[in-house]
Amino acid sequence: MATTYETPRAAREPRPRHRTPSVLRAPFEGRTWRAYLHAVTGLPVAVFSFGVGVTLFAAGAGLLVTLLGVPVLALALAFARGTGHVERGRARHLLDHEVPPPEPVRALRRGTGPASWIGALLRDGASWRHLLHSLVHFPVALCTFTVTAALVPAGWSLLLYPAWRWVFPHYMDQPGLQVYGDGQGNGWFLDTPQEIAGVSAAGLALVLLTPWLVRGLTGLDRGLASALLGPSRTAAGPAGSQQLP
Repeated sequence: MATTYETPRAAREPRPRHRTPSVLRAPFEGRTWRAYLHAVTGLPVAVFSFGVGVTLFAAGAGLLVTLLGVPVLALALAFARGTGHVERGRARHLLDHEVPPPEPVRALRRGTGPASWIGALLRDGASWRHLLHSLVHFPVALCTFTVTAALVPAGWSLLLYPAWRWVFPHYMDQPGLQVYGDGQGNGWFLDTPQEIAGVSAAGLALVLLTPWLVRGLTGLDRGLASALLGPSRTAAGPAGSQQLP
């Protein structure tokens, strides 16, 4: 039976025409903040999937000299399939990127016990691609998280510096944000009108450029999900087979 997939929100809804340039709209658009959320939540998911996936795979490979290695490898592949489902959901809800699920794992009709399921997982190319995704997605998620966590707060903090500079003379007994100092009370403080305006301008530049940088990095996530978490291009279930739940 053919399976239908819901069209992503970005493809369903017509895009209205705006008079405001996209570079000025980007920091306030919902897709930008969903990309930020995707970047922030991506690292914990990537750390978990990478850590567990590598541990199970290494343990299974090391135990191949015994009978225990085979089921441990199969468990690693099953776990990778589960994390792949989570990643497809994050891409769909946060990036408006629909990745169809891969073909189900198929077990031979004769003898659908644990041994048959383990064999089916080990022969399944989609499961191995899911495990590969767990490995290569970790550095991408780490880079995306670092850029997002550093630039988004920095940009808005610098942009709004004129609004919160009063904190320094009021509570810290210094005229403004200190760039450097010698430890003796001497240093460079951002307190003149020109310096305050320059800090705010630098923050504005970060606020305007960060959405495009983060969107580019999340584009790597979309590419990895499409390449490794979707159905195989040559997928064709063998005749006389049964789907593994």
